Amino acid sequence: MKHPHSCNSSEHALTRRQMLQSLGVIAGATGVAGLAEPIFAQQARRRQKQVLFVWLDGAMSQLESWDPKPGTQFGGPFKSIQTRLPGVRLSELMPRMAERMNRFAIVRSMHTRFEDHSQAVDPIQRGDPKNRGVPYPFLGSAVSKLLGDQGSGLPPYIHIKPGSGGFFYQDAGFLGAEYGALTLGDGNPPANLAAPEGVTAEIDRARSELREAVNQRFLRHRTRLLSNTYEHTFRIARQMMNHRSLFDPARLGRKDLDRYGGTEFGRHMLQARRLLEAGVTFVKVTMYHWDTHGDNFNCHLSGVPQVDQALSAVLDDLTDRGMYEHTVVVVLSEFGRTPKINGRIGRDHWPECWSLGIGGGGIRPGVVIGATSAKGTFNAGAEYDIGHVFHTIFRALGINPDKTEYDNNGQPLPIAHEDCSAIRGLLA
Repeated sequence: MKHPHSCNSSEHALTRRQMLQSLGVIAGATGVAGLAEPIFAQQARRRQKQVLFVWLDGAMSQLESWDPKPGTQFGGPFKSIQTRLPGVRLSELMPRMAERMNRFAIVRSMHTRFEDHSQAVDPIQRGDPKNRGVPYPFLGSAVSKLLGDQGSGLPPYIHIKPGSGGFFYQDAGFLGAEYGALTLGDGNPPANLAAPEGVTAEIDRARSELREAVNQRFLRHRTRLLSNTYEHTFRIARQMMNHRSLFDPARLGRKDLDRYGGTEFGRHMLQARRLLEAGVTFVKVTMYHWDTHGDNFNCHLSGVPQVDQALSAVLDDLTDRGMYEHTVVVVLSEFGRTPKINGRIGRDHWPECWSLGIGGGGIRPGVVIGATSAKGTFNAGAEYDIGHVFHTIFRALGINPDKTEYDNNGQPLPIAHEDCSAIRGLLA
């Protein structure tokens, strides 16, 4: 498919008042020694840059969510509702987000290149850089690398998804396994986090020293790529063992689960919030079953309210905890869905014009960027590629894509598509 448009179209320190407030809480509490560290750690983490990346795999329809066209030829059966923003309407399937649009933003005029899932999923999450013969990192790996160690003692990039988990080193591309994704299948922690019965700390330390010695001997005359991946998984495992309770779904409270919708996606979003609270730099949540070539409207009648409730709940929680101003929240898919309704009452793939949601730290709240035609068939005016979005996210995180490069074994590479630039109307 021809791609007609071009991409050209003081960290906050703790204040004296906040420090005294924390000291007051500690002094007035029982178990002072047990409370002091978490309170100070939480204060510090609230000032680090973080990302919540919500990936709606298969492509949620913009017409049943962010950009409804009721009463038109392709509008479908759902009405639109007024939001907190004058003149801005969302699908009636998103009443909670309609009430929170003064804290969020939408880009309604995305236009990307690929109309097939197998072609689109990776390029969208890598920022669709120019083909240089090297695998670019996914956004989570890129952010982990560019922001560096933020002192949480946890893996910087964690992915929560239905199905199987594991360590997805491939996400890191040429950055190396250190920046891969620790993936929690069904939101569950990796198996065997607890040491076997009878293995004392001394025995565990001796085992680790032996393993490291054998590993170094193995490396003397061999490539380090796979061995580094192997070694990194051991380091992650040790980190996880020290934070077992954080990854236990049984610790999610019923009241919170209900607020997030009581669904699988809601549970995963609640777990994502807890990981962000603990200091994880980049948390990705994947939701499947959006490829609605058939029965599009019933599928969205079920799925969109789940997104609406869980996304609204996490925005409220991040705001209440003072974290939203430092956390970028992104909601997107690999493309949109066709205005035309096919013979199976479905919508097909449509990269020509689609929408994404974004908000939080560094993002201007309460704005809608771009517009589509009256029937939602094509963009009306300026269009934006995924490269623009990567530039925008990096800028919101305090990273200047024009002055920051990757070093791929001596080869300098841009961190975002060099023919693109940030969507200025989105930046606070």
